[in-house]
Amino acid sequence: MHSHYIKEKDFKAFVAKLIAAKPVIGPTAKASRQQERFVFAQLSRPEDLRLDYDVTILPPKKEFFPPRQDLLSFDGGRAKPCLEPVEKVLFGVHFYDVKALDMTDALFQERNEDRNYLAHREAATIVISNVQKVSPRAFWASIGTEVKPRGHDAWLTKVAGGYVLETATTKGEALLGFGSFAAASESQIGEARRVNESAAGKCPKALRGTSASVAKKVRAAFGNEPLWTELAKDCFSCGSCNTVCPTCYCFDVQDWWNVDQKSGARTRYWDSCLTEDFAKLSLGAGAAENFREERAERFRHRFMRKAAYLNAKLGGPACVGCGRCSAACTADIADPTEVINKIPEAA
Repeated sequence: MHSHYIKEKDFKAFVAKLIAAKPVIGPTAKASRQQERFVFAQLSRPEDLRLDYDVTILPPKKEFFPPRQDLLSFDGGRAKPCLEPVEKVLFGVHFYDVKALDMTDALFQERNEDRNYLAHREAATIVISNVQKVSPRAFWASIGTEVKPRGHDAWLTKVAGGYVLETATTKGEALLGFGSFAAASESQIGEARRVNESAAGKCPKALRGTSASVAKKVRAAFGNEPLWTELAKDCFSCGSCNTVCPTCYCFDVQDWWNVDQKSGARTRYWDSCLTEDFAKLSLGAGAAENFREERAERFRHRFMRKAAYLNAKLGGPACVGCGRCSAACTADIADPTEVINKIPEAA
């Protein structure tokens, strides 16, 4: 890894050259009557880039795994893939969202790899930016701290008078050609390290215990049906927590036919394990079976998946502490810190 420095006055020109060269996706402000919200969107000018954001409404996974994605088109007996990856720069991603992308990478590479995701992922250059403002629901400083982000090409940190850019790959090094970078000094590198370390102390929410102890007590509580019934009593089964989660990856696949009944498309959509029909299976002849019919069962399943089931596979919990689920929950019952901290310690 190499560390470079760009002055504040040269930063806008750097971003402008990037935008002129290829699509650049970054955090931008979204108008809201209640508060300023942020989304990842393609930048048309450097002034739209908001590196001072707290958290985006949807995670950056949507750039590689969109809410609606055509997999193939067909016409009679002919079918062709809809895979058209575009080289782009995903700029200004917080480190916890890169950790979530690392998890999705691993899961979509497993067994039969998902090229519809991986092709888009491989075409991208990812630049982390330091957390300048912490979300009021964030708890990333107390979950999965043993897991470090890996899938980025460079890490940008705002320091006095400019930015330190630490490059991690050849894609990251290629970014230097778009700006007036110089080698970062030891003091600038040290300041960048302190800036990133100090952000952890600003998280307003926290889980109690290590990843291992949390996984143990969550698993031990599986059979405590009164607990899960109480925790889920206000759940609307709307799936908002799944929709905004950076580590959820379930999808449904549907075929859509044109009026000629010969041509159409196979499309996948984000799906949600909190909704009533997620676990509903057809038995034929109009019969069906729902193996997770009760909302308490679905609520429990979500927390088992996030805190315990995938730990061995991913090296840590399948939650990165972004707090999006807490903010999106209509009933305000999805906060992992509130739920998990209420679960009794494992005997």
